[in-house]
Amino acid sequence: MTTARPDLAPLTGRRLSWSRETSFRPGGPAGPPAVVDSWLVARGRVRGLALHEQRFQLACSRLVPGLPRSTVRRFLADVRRELPGEGRWFPRIEAYGGSSPGLALWMRPAPGTGDTVSLWIPRRPDPRTRPGVKGPDLPALADLRAGARAAGADDALLYAGDGTALEAAHSSIVWWRRDTLCVPAPDLAVLPSITRVLLEQLAWAWRFRIRSERCSPDELQRLETWTLNALHGIRPVRAWVDSHGRTVEARVSGRAGEWRRALHARALLSHALPAGGKSAAAL
Repeated sequence: MTTARPDLAPLTGRRLSWSRETSFRPGGPAGPPAVVDSWLVARGRVRGLALHEQRFQLACSRLVPGLPRSTVRRFLADVRRELPGEGRWFPRIEAYGGSSPGLALWMRPAPGTGDTVSLWIPRRPDPRTRPGVKGPDLPALADLRAGARAAGADDALLYAGDGTALEAAHSSIVWWRRDTLCVPAPDLAVLPSITRVLLEQLAWAWRFRIRSERCSPDELQRLETWTLNALHGIRPVRAWVDSHGRTVEARVSGRAGEWRRALHARALLSHALPAGGKSAAAL
């Protein structure tokens, strides 16, 4: 089994710069990252790691063209070798642009997870400038989460200027119409969600219908809605909080538990996963 190098053990929780020559060393590039990605590692197991790597590579090619694809692939291979085999971790990989592009690994202990979530509906629509890439809008998303917590909620719902619901600030969303799993229409400005890909694979395997559509925040409040991300997996929305601080109890059923267990079962040992860049079918 592949294990993390012992000499890096004291550096967990710190940002590590990467280079071809020295691999990882303490410290990180200056300035904010242009691209980030993260996933949960629990006792050496990860869900959809190859898909996270693929998403990171595609984002780097768009926003950090100064990093050759071969360099990013080498970095991702080194990251895999450093993923701990024990404990719970939430590593973040980062790409930095500018005149001296760079790559870094932040090996963070995993925060606690929750089974449900409450969503705040802010007054203003989605403020992001690059919604399809994880990284450029992190400050705006952090502000939204702070606003949600000030309103007594866990996260914020993002919606377009025409009122179409998109996703949460730190999660994708899906909703149910009886036994049909509904997802945002493909032309909407949302981050490609790895957890949603895995959930849709389960739905196809279990012969559930999947429908792409547009839905307003008002309508979502009358439907069973889930948030999805790499850290928490599936979390049913238990309550909605509007911009005036009024709380509405959400529609919740017991089906989330079975889907959550099946999703957790898709976590594989990181050293046994396919190499980065494979398609979703490889998982």
